[in-house]
Amino acid sequence: MNRRLFVATALVIAWPLPAQTPAKSLPQRLADDFVTLFGSHTGYRINHAKGIIVTGTFTPVPGAAALSRAAHFAAVTPVMVRYSDGTGLPTIPDNNPHASPHGIAIRFTFPSGAYTDIVALAHNGFVVGTGEEFAEYLEAAAATKPGSPHPTPIERFLHGHPHALKFVTDPEPNPVSFADLSWFGNNALTFVNARGVKQAGRYKFVPVETPKFLDSAAAAKMPPDYLMDEITHRLAAKHPVQLRMFVQVANPGDQTADGSVVWPDDRKLVEMGVLTLTTVAPDNATLQRSLAFSPIFLTDGIQLADDPLIALRGAVYALSAARRH
Repeated sequence: MNRRLFVATALVIAWPLPAQTPAKSLPQRLADDFVTLFGSHTGYRINHAKGIIVTGTFTPVPGAAALSRAAHFAAVTPVMVRYSDGTGLPTIPDNNPHASPHGIAIRFTFPSGAYTDIVALAHNGFVVGTGEEFAEYLEAAAATKPGSPHPTPIERFLHGHPHALKFVTDPEPNPVSFADLSWFGNNALTFVNARGVKQAGRYKFVPVETPKFLDSAAAAKMPPDYLMDEITHRLAAKHPVQLRMFVQVANPGDQTADGSVVWPDDRKLVEMGVLTLTTVAPDNATLQRSLAFSPIFLTDGIQLADDPLIALRGAVYALSAARRH
């Protein structure tokens, strides 16, 4: 071997190489993407930062246990509910288009102190079906600036993802109250009854009262906290919010691994019970900082199905909670 080549080769072998940066996990990538989009706000969630927590009860209907043996489908159960606006901006106006779709998180607490959660959106169908696509969506949004040439990064992404395009272009009317919204658990779960029979399904919540909405002109005149204020005044006036809980049951062959795929309206709806919300939780700001909901907080009678986004969402929620604390 040529001596010069030998010396050069020896130097390459002996010289310490720079440490390789470990590949970022997908949950961390998503959490960082939210911070890139909305900034870092100490004490707040990285998404759905603005919200209000209310309390009440869930009353199951007779027959709910035929679908699931979960304890709250057999007895009246206390609940804690968080209504929220979209984005990671804690001061976003409630009537800002980016505040929709709004979110709801529901915690059912059992006598033992154990609990189970539901996390849902006021939109039927999630934006994408995989975690990688969700990261690409957030990163395309972050890369799109006011002066970006067309097609912008987000336009290119939406062009190739029709479910995401539907998600962002579906009309989102401004509700008079959080009580007027329907809510959708877009990720399928497996419901198990006392006989061990399993059935895939998705949650749906529908207002008991007839929903009321604002036209764009009326919505533009509303104060920035009008939804938070309305629910506070409503419950103080002893006017509870009531929502009927259903599980939309999958037919054989229905897509259960992709929350962006909406099942047809003719799928069976099993009524499970009624949420009755009566009180704004005291010391709301402190409670919101300490309380962490997660779609993976399940209970006997409800299991993960084959949708990988549920576990991924749980991991991102945990990172969000860690940032708050």
